[in-house]
Amino acid sequence: MAKEEAFVQIIKQHEGLIFKITTIYTDNADDQKDLYQDIVYQLWKSFDNFREEAKISTWMYRVALNTALTRIRKKKRHGNQVSIDKVILQQTEQYDMGFEERLKQVYASIHQLNELEKGLILLLLEGKNYGEISEITGLTTTNVGTRISRIKQKLKSLVTKTER
Repeated sequence: MAKEEAFVQIIKQHEGLIFKITTIYTDNADDQKDLYQDIVYQLWKSFDNFREEAKISTWMYRVALNTALTRIRKKKRHGNQVSIDKVILQQTEQYDMGFEERLKQVYASIHQLNELEKGLILLLLEGKNYGEISEITGLTTTNVGTRISRIKQKLKSLVTKTER
């Protein structure tokens, strides 16, 4: 199988991973598409360096998270912009509105976390264990556990505040 075909197949198999990271680290659809492209580009650039010492998803998470964090740092240097998505209300289909509202509160709370906290909670929500999160982030397993415990408390506090 050609290198390009193998890469495309890997991206297709793991595009949900990339999508979740772009959702957590962006505020609107245009930024999400741009970040998705940046991540795929960075994965392509580093594809030859993947030594298969870790799972492909671990390597992809590491590249994707680093790309997202780099993009955020660059954006902070260039000032704040207001997302059009925050200005225009979008009407959604009517289904379990209570669930939708709670989900929005959780995502709003996650968006208030710092970049590392967002990445850690995303990996936890993905079902990664502390060892895998440690491998992806470069933090020790103990540090991952401590940080996730603090993040859970922070999220609980943030969600409780928005419910009042």
